[in-house]
Amino acid sequence: MSRAALSLALALLLAACGRGAPEATSSASPAMTSETTNAQRRTMPVTIESGGKRHTFRAEVAETAAQQAQGLMFRTDLQPDDAMLFAPYPAGGGAPQVAEFWMKNTPLSLDIVFIRADHSIAAIAPSTTPLSEAKVSSGEPVAAVLELVGGRAATLGIAVGDRVSW
Repeated sequence: MSRAALSLALALLLAACGRGAPEATSSASPAMTSETTNAQRRTMPVTIESGGKRHTFRAEVAETAAQQAQGLMFRTDLQPDDAMLFAPYPAGGGAPQVAEFWMKNTPLSLDIVFIRADHSIAAIAPSTTPLSEAKVSSGEPVAAVLELVGGRAATLGIAVGDRVSW
């Protein structure tokens, strides 16, 4: 290779590296940051009446198909009274359906509370396994799903049949 060709190749390589530098140093994907996730969803209080007590959670609402597919993936910063409400389930409404969730890309254990159309709890999948791809099923058609910090339902005495309002 001639000296001129080598110089041209080196110049092209350096130019290509220079264009790539901003992308290489950019921050994490917006979908993976808690700040972006919180900002994209509205929040609302969700209350569960259980054993004569009322437990209120600050729930992010996942109402679109994209939000429901994302769920709490990648989240690491949930507080004891934080939650995510999937309502309506399925996204866009329609008749209640058997819900199947998984914990893929979810590093926190969650309690998954499956809610019937009449707002009673149909089932609770307690303390799910983080990052698992095993399906967690409601076992019957549901109209909404509430995700809580793992173990929270047991701590508060929340059980099947309790009422949920939002």
